[in-house]
Amino acid sequence: MRTAIVDDVIDTAALLDEAQRDSNGAIVLFVGTVRDNNSGRLVTGIDYACYGAMAARELASICAEAAERFATVDIVVEHRIGHLTVGETSLAIAVGHARRATAYEASRYVIEQIKRRLPIWKREEYTDGTREWVDPTAVAVVGPES
Repeated sequence: MRTAIVDDVIDTAALLDEAQRDSNGAIVLFVGTVRDNNSGRLVTGIDYACYGAMAARELASICAEAAERFATVDIVVEHRIGHLTVGETSLAIAVGHARRATAYEASRYVIEQIKRRLPIWKREEYTDGTREWVDPTAVAVVGPES
């Protein structure tokens, strides 16, 4: 298991390699990227900020909980901070497990706990030049095509 708060590009292939083990029948990779819109506004980028020591401890705690709950130590998570533009990877979670359903469940648990508990804040930049802090726990209203 490894977790990190990083300020450089996330190498998703490296995370997959870290989660690999001969006994794993599945490796699930979740990649969160900066999208070009949020709540009807066009986005050009996001600034991610955090209190580093606290964020690192909480991320490790979340993954330790997942490892115990889903019986796997093959969990690797990196969350990027700093300025990211549309399309860049902000978060990657790799989970290896003997069974695919459990790998998916563990990955889902990690991302949901990150959204609720991780002290990382994001400020979106919009095409009109404004910036706004975003509540990471807010759920966007989406249509049937989502």
